[in-house]
Amino acid sequence: MNKSRGQQVLSSLRLADQACNDGTKPNPEVGRAEENPERGNWTSKREYMLSMIGYAVGLGNVWRFPYLTYKHGGGAFLIPYTIMLAVAGLPLFFMESSFGQFCSQGPINVWKAVPILQGVGITMLLVSTFVSIYYNIIIAYSLYYLFASFQYPLPWSDCLSWSDGNCSTTSKEICNMTTHNESSNGLLDKNQTCPVENLLIIAAQSPSEQYWDSVALQRTSSMDETGPVVWHLALCLLLAWIIIGAALYKGIKSSGKVMYFTATFPYVVLVILLVRGVTLEGAQNGIEYYIGSQSNLTKLSEAEVWKDAATQIFYSLSIAWGGLMALSSYNKFHNNSYQDSIIVCVTNCGTSVFAGFAIFSILGHMAHVYGRPVSEVAQAGFGLAFIAYPDALSQLPISPLWSILFFFMLLTLGLDSQFTDIEVITTCLEDAFPKVLKAKRALTTIAICFVLFLLGLPCVTGAGIYWVSLIDHFCGGWVILVSGLLELLGLSYIYGINRFIKDIEMMIGPKSSLFWLWWRACWLCVSPVVLLVILGWSLYTFQPPTYGSVTYPEWGIALGWCIAVFCLIWIPIVAVWKVAKGSGGPWQRVKAACKATGDWGPYLDCHRGERYSRQRRGETTVDRQNTNVFVISDPSTGCKT
Repeated sequence: MNKSRGQQVLSSLRLADQACNDGTKPNPEVGRAEENPERGNWTSKREYMLSMIGYAVGLGNVWRFPYLTYKHGGGAFLIPYTIMLAVAGLPLFFMESSFGQFCSQGPINVWKAVPILQGVGITMLLVSTFVSIYYNIIIAYSLYYLFASFQYPLPWSDCLSWSDGNCSTTSKEICNMTTHNESSNGLLDKNQTCPVENLLIIAAQSPSEQYWDSVALQRTSSMDETGPVVWHLALCLLLAWIIIGAALYKGIKSSGKVMYFTATFPYVVLVILLVRGVTLEGAQNGIEYYIGSQSNLTKLSEAEVWKDAATQIFYSLSIAWGGLMALSSYNKFHNNSYQDSIIVCVTNCGTSVFAGFAIFSILGHMAHVYGRPVSEVAQAGFGLAFIAYPDALSQLPISPLWSILFFFMLLTLGLDSQFTDIEVITTCLEDAFPKVLKAKRALTTIAICFVLFLLGLPCVTGAGIYWVSLIDHFCGGWVILVSGLLELLGLSYIYGINRFIKDIEMMIGPKSSLFWLWWRACWLCVSPVVLLVILGWSLYTFQPPTYGSVTYPEWGIALGWCIAVFCLIWIPIVAVWKVAKGSGGPWQRVKAACKATGDWGPYLDCHRGERYSRQRRGETTVDRQNTNVFVISDPSTGCKT
């Protein structure tokens, strides 16, 4: 090694050491050094914040929150919603993001802090996997509607005309697809006459609902009838996975760049839709119905209102899914996780409220056009996103433009949340098998996307929507509530709340006891009680899932419970395994399984301090430049020794 090369090596090591010790960013003119070159860091704080906001702000902010608000008393719903944000949302968000950042590990390896609960990490991984399968189906729906919006008039805007029982030109395809599971020769006779029972079914539906059921989904009558693969949805699903694979090709280095667009574009569209919506006739009625004169404070006495407020906060912030830990694990050690948590949570909830104004201003115009109450045009879930809102958009001038903007917004909202779900899976695999997978990030991502695409194919058959609703009902409900509850109990009582607070102070600096008073109360008591109540109330009021008026077969309900059990069963299995492999008596084994492992703590040795002192990982290498430079460095940490 020549002298100039030795000086470059020494300079690089000094920069890495500076970044490791004080978190400062090296001068770009003399080179860039990551704090954690082995595992990687976010390129900038902006990319991390956009990724967190993109993950938290998803489709539920646009179609679930507005519906719950007007269902539960309009503006009155904001009272329990805000309270639940304070006592459940923020405490858990702050806990998870700090937990992942402290040890720079994904949702499985973080549980080296409490080995007996490492199964919780596996549960989070499985939940993210199941959610990724059906969530990308929703993205495929958005893609299909986006492509269909490049038509004038919009294909779901035609009113079906009927004459003497004959199908009009517009309705022939719909009539045919509605009964595509019957004998093809019996669908239409030579004169193209629809069977009377089909006329009655179709006549009771709006054009947008007919388009959703019969053209987009080609939905069968029940889950028992699978039907063929709907190829236009299968191709949209393939395109969605290609987009995700391309965005995650280089991990957070590429996904962070994509987030500059996918996390910000929805706000641009919401502003455009709001400005357009409030200028429409009837918009005021929609806004008043959403949050205005019809607010009903007596609703606050109903337990269901508080349960729905808590679950909306819990689910919209993506708590206990593993994504918060995965994203924060790529932060620099001294990043202010407390400040980030406040910003992301407030932004998420503010987006929900803001989206409601944009949605209901246009729904108010739709109600005015049809001469019906707003309550009869607004629906929950898929009904709002793919039936009511497309119908409303079709009533606007230049309707294809607004439809393109809306469904492109849904696409970007879905993509940035999906990015993190896939990142959870990839991060867990890389943390579990670092020697094999670290250098094969792109191949791992492509393999995951391909496998999940194949697993998602049943969801793009004629019965696909039933599968989507089933997985969402059983996997996105009690499972994450149990994971969140165990996370709180494990860190607060087994690991120790005082120890966890000291860990956070190692990252963000010491805080006063008054500062920790609220967080300590939430982590120890308030948040666990809230989750227990939500979990108990949800189980007590359990009703078998339905899709509209279609009930699920018994085998479908049983399968849903099997999915939930499959996700949760790893918690006791891993706990028993950790206890069984210990030594000593039963109590000694349990205590050992509850004690943090020897390698638990900050990922980099230079951050471990006296509390987590240990021998450095990896082998030490020595670089010599003649007799002038002598540097000992640890290749696994990037810290100069």
